[in-house]
Amino acid sequence: MTLLTDTNLGIEPAVLVEIYRQMSRIRAVDKAIQAGLSGGKFMFSYWPMTGQESIPATIAQLISARDYMVTTYRGIHDQVAKGVTLEGLFAEMLGRIDGVNKGKGGSPHISDPSSGSMLTTAIVGAGAPIANGLALAAQSRGEDRVTIVNFGDGATSIGAVHEAMNLAGVWKLPVIFLCQNNLIGEYTPIPGYTAAKDFASRAEGYGFRGVRLDANDVAGFHRGMKAVIEQVRAGQGPVFVEAVTFRLGPHAGVGDSHEVTAEGLKAAKQAWPVPRTRALLLEAGVQTEAQLAAIDEAAAAEVDAAIAKALESPATPESETLVDVYADPDTPPRRGHHPLRAAEVEPTGETKKMLMLEAIVSAQDIALEKDKGVFLLGEDIGDPPGGVFATSKGLQTKYGDKRVRPTPIAETAIIGAGIGAALVGMRPVAEIMFNDFAGVCLDQIFNHAAKQRYMSGAATHVPMTIRMMVGGGIGGFGAQHSQSLEAWLTHTPGLKVAFPSTPFDAKGLLLSCIFDEDPCIQLESIKLLRGVRGEVPLEDYRIPLGVAKVRREGADISLIAYGWQVQESLAAAEELAKEGVSAEVIDLRTLVPLDYARVLDSVKKTRRALVVHAATEFCGFGGELASTINEELFSTLKAPACRLGAAFAPIAYSREIEMNQIPAAKSIAARAREVLAFKA
Repeated sequence: MTLLTDTNLGIEPAVLVEIYRQMSRIRAVDKAIQAGLSGGKFMFSYWPMTGQESIPATIAQLISARDYMVTTYRGIHDQVAKGVTLEGLFAEMLGRIDGVNKGKGGSPHISDPSSGSMLTTAIVGAGAPIANGLALAAQSRGEDRVTIVNFGDGATSIGAVHEAMNLAGVWKLPVIFLCQNNLIGEYTPIPGYTAAKDFASRAEGYGFRGVRLDANDVAGFHRGMKAVIEQVRAGQGPVFVEAVTFRLGPHAGVGDSHEVTAEGLKAAKQAWPVPRTRALLLEAGVQTEAQLAAIDEAAAAEVDAAIAKALESPATPESETLVDVYADPDTPPRRGHHPLRAAEVEPTGETKKMLMLEAIVSAQDIALEKDKGVFLLGEDIGDPPGGVFATSKGLQTKYGDKRVRPTPIAETAIIGAGIGAALVGMRPVAEIMFNDFAGVCLDQIFNHAAKQRYMSGAATHVPMTIRMMVGGGIGGFGAQHSQSLEAWLTHTPGLKVAFPSTPFDAKGLLLSCIFDEDPCIQLESIKLLRGVRGEVPLEDYRIPLGVAKVRREGADISLIAYGWQVQESLAAAEELAKEGVSAEVIDLRTLVPLDYARVLDSVKKTRRALVVHAATEFCGFGGELASTINEELFSTLKAPACRLGAAFAPIAYSREIEMNQIPAAKSIAARAREVLAFKA
């Protein structure tokens, strides 16, 4: 038989062998999983990628562990080819402590920085905005890394992908949007969900190139991807690759696909690149049957050994439940756990009277100067205007547009880029203009930033800060720009939440957030940004997260508040003092971690408590705090700990309604009188 050359094959023979070797390993993993699940050897959720093996096997020959990858729950083939150890991979799928992520994420959430597999998401399309952040970090550091984000054809309908593509085009990021088009979006073939003829042509609308490649033609796919990767690595911006393949299995489970006809499945199996490439290697005389059998046997043996080792690993124990939620295992709130954290050291340097917005600018200025990994991103934050509320005014002029980055109006893209950059050690500060807009990007905040440390078993974490403005109590913003939605945030394990009431605290808390190792959200009341002034040290100082402050000493009742409701509570205390009532005012400053210790100490003294917030009273944060006070101090209290929040209605545009539906000094004092009048 004549030995075919590179010219005849369209690819170097040695490269084709290595592609087959990776495909054989992927196929061995897939077969072992399906056999184990079918035979009851183990049990876990599985989304097969049978038929798609050539895509990562080919790309593996063109990249290294230095390059970043983001993939999806159907990405076991991507993980294998990227270099995640099979022992760690199987142990993770089995929920074992020796898993690559300690058994806490499972196969849908693999994260292995040593191989460059940075994040795996179980949310369709959600990886694309995060990949932008990885690419941005590499670009900012002058590195020649390429970031590849894998997703299925179904994800092309998701807004997150489109936001990410737009941002990547604007910033010319070194990222490849790799659509593994297996022709079926979960259970729906392409004609059932889009009228588009292809997906690659969409890239043109975002200002960059899209290419459509046949992933079943290994040699052609290798040539196409080689050119794409070289282009992106050279700094020529993003590329969208539509890799056409076929998913031979079902959306989830084992066996053959149920979404195609028998004839269609037969044709797809004939085009399947694993047996097709094996046959080509034999036909071309590049490998003998014995040599290919040795490759297949080695792959099977490697998988068998990995499974055996994984099964020997202990199940991840219950003792790990609260480990890796935060960097500090003492942070998660739990019944009866009330750590007393040390208060801040009072700064002694020069001060200046500042508005809260000026204090926020000062904090960001210090952070940008102190750490080259800090950067700001958000809508309209450049000069001018320096942010819609001037909270970044002058910073772009001082630090340039690579450190202070105005973005498209695309909250999901903003948060995702922050997450990706934070995964590799940068400290992004993202601005979301109104707390209400959190709803646009909740997936990135709740499912990715908050959970990444835990899902990865601390292999990765997200040290980013999100600033959100809260618009209530001013009048004229209406129902979609006035909500105080802290309860959404505090209900999510993994997030830290600060809500300052003074310029001094706004600066000190923000600096603590920026240099914290966990994702932090600082809520900033628009009413206070220009509404309060105070002496603020010019130097760098930190207010520890989880430390409340007594704003006014008292003996008869504790008024517990945060944000702009602290000012209203202080005014209510003044009104009550005229009646001979001594009200203590506690400013929580941080909602997670929550300073139960200082709150409980105050209520032990006054024996009455009222928690006040601008958010809706029903299911609000005050319910949590009042409940804990009642549980912990039941025998001490003279009256039940109570709460006061906004009426259960959207914030009205009518100023008359708004000023009465949200607590104010008068209504706080009235509610306090009810608590004081309680008789058992």
